[in-house]
Amino acid sequence: MNTAVLRTEFRLLRREPATIFWIFLFPSLLLAILGSIPSFRHADASMGGLRPVDVYVPIAVLIALIMSGAQGLPQVLTGYRERGILRRMSVTPVRPSALLAAQMAVQGVAALASAVLALVVGRAAFGVTLPRQPAGYLLALLLAAASALALGSVVSALSRTTKVAGAIGSMVLFPMMFSAGVWIPVRSMPHALARVVQLTPFGAAARALDQAASGDWPAWGHLGVLAAWTVLLTGAAVRWFRWE
Repeated sequence: MNTAVLRTEFRLLRREPATIFWIFLFPSLLLAILGSIPSFRHADASMGGLRPVDVYVPIAVLIALIMSGAQGLPQVLTGYRERGILRRMSVTPVRPSALLAAQMAVQGVAALASAVLALVVGRAAFGVTLPRQPAGYLLALLLAAASALALGSVVSALSRTTKVAGAIGSMVLFPMMFSAGVWIPVRSMPHALARVVQLTPFGAAARALDQAASGDWPAWGHLGVLAAWTVLLTGAAVRWFRWE
């Protein structure tokens, strides 16, 4: 990866307050709002004795990844293509692939930083226990980030303009947020629905993060679903992506 391109992309990201808000700040802000509701700070028997705020920390972590994959990455890459930046870069020593790798790194770092912030807010503001299986949590988080960025690459590949990227991203955003448990935590879903949701990348990620947070190693089935989606989506993005 070209380090000059990477530094440039990081500088450009700092100049985008909307992107910083939705990817970096919004998940923790949502967690803080939900945690301020008294009922969210009381143990719930249907959640295995956990408080709703405990359950929503992994969900806040996933929201950052979803926002990055469904909205952040596609808007930037499609905008570059629409303005002819990728075409112009193709005749310079800097290859367009360097820009793609740099943008994925920038979006990935922003999403992971948001995940850390959500963990800190949960711990500092509401006493949420940090993941008891940190290695398993980190592995699940990295696989979820890879799936999110692969999903964003597919949206970019299918979109010729930023308007189309926004429309497709929005179509993807809400089902993925549902599968991550934003409205109903996956562990609280009816059994049949939960089985289906756990076959999606963020449904599997939600369960894997839940298990690692509780001290168990994430089920290999959930990690396998994440890995399979990453490979499948990456292959689709490579096949369909166009620089012009």
